[in-house]
Amino acid sequence: MSRAIRAVLFDVGGPLDTETIMDRMIDEQIVASFRGHGVSVSDEEYGEAVAWAVEVFAPRTYDAVIWKIAGLNQDLTDSVIAELYETVPDRNEARGDFELRDGIPELLEKLSNQGLLLGLAANQPSRALENMENTGILKYFRYQEVSGSTGLYKPDPRLLLHSCEGLGVEPQEAIMVGDRIDNDIVPAKMLGMKAIRFVTGRHSEQRPRSWREIPHADVYTVDELGRAIRRFVESPPTSGGLESQE
Repeated sequence: MSRAIRAVLFDVGGPLDTETIMDRMIDEQIVASFRGHGVSVSDEEYGEAVAWAVEVFAPRTYDAVIWKIAGLNQDLTDSVIAELYETVPDRNEARGDFELRDGIPELLEKLSNQGLLLGLAANQPSRALENMENTGILKYFRYQEVSGSTGLYKPDPRLLLHSCEGLGVEPQEAIMVGDRIDNDIVPAKMLGMKAIRFVTGRHSEQRPRSWREIPHADVYTVDELGRAIRRFVESPPTSGGLESQE
């Protein structure tokens, strides 16, 4: 039996932070690293590796992409991965640390004013909280923890449970908003939460492996997200499956 919705949990990368610049710079860095090791990577080869990593639900997408391109050569894989993470500060500086999605501050303010409890459920370093504070959106979240501060990482459902506990709600009283089937939708539905996928970025082509992994709603814009949340708050559906958009 459905419970009234009292809370909304948000992933950070995707719904809140578009990560558009970051993804492009990561692609460029990986290709450049391989080139530095004497390995040429074509656009087609790189695209195929990314598509494969998304399709197989690789937990760490870029690590998997590198491993695939390296032809399972672990030494080469380790070297390119190390170079990727060594350049994180440069990428963060170049993109201004946080690529705030247009319309998100207004939506968060509206949801908060309506009495909904907002929380984070994200695989992010603790620094993400500082970045959110700098953009002015952290204040809308009552639960302000991420994987870097809890030690829990999606798709482990305990991360979502921890978020619900922090808000004082049951999972059935919460909505999860994320951009990945594997990390966001699967654990949310496992716990009986409503699951909204914000279709964006690297994982926009990810597909559920069975009907049990189908989001309750797919949205493509902040306006659609707001309408989907409103539908669930006003009339929570009792069955799984993809809800049609307005």
